[in-house]
Amino acid sequence: MTDYGVEVAEQDGWAVVAISGQVDLATAPALKERMLSLVTDGHDHLVCDLTSTEFLDSTALGALVSVLKRLRMKGGEMRLVCTSPSILKVFDITGLDRVFPIHPTLESATSAE
Repeated sequence: MTDYGVEVAEQDGWAVVAISGQVDLATAPALKERMLSLVTDGHDHLVCDLTSTEFLDSTALGALVSVLKRLRMKGGEMRLVCTSPSILKVFDITGLDRVFPIHPTLESATSAE
């Protein structure tokens, strides 16, 4: 089993949430809580860096959508960084690739208009 981890940093005015390992039924609630705490603390622009994420399930997707809704209520936004074909496929199949802007690098996510 792969360890799950979350690290938060700031880059160019964005709170960057780097997620590693597997995000599933066991770990998604903690991720959602951590990200919602960032929103509560005043971060309106989040980037989820999924480059070290190995697996996402529907619970993880639900957590991301929930945080996105909260951000949008505050006029904020969320962008994703992802290059994994298997994770990109999950976003494609669910149609969430049309909901979340997905970038190939952290630099493009934090600098895109």
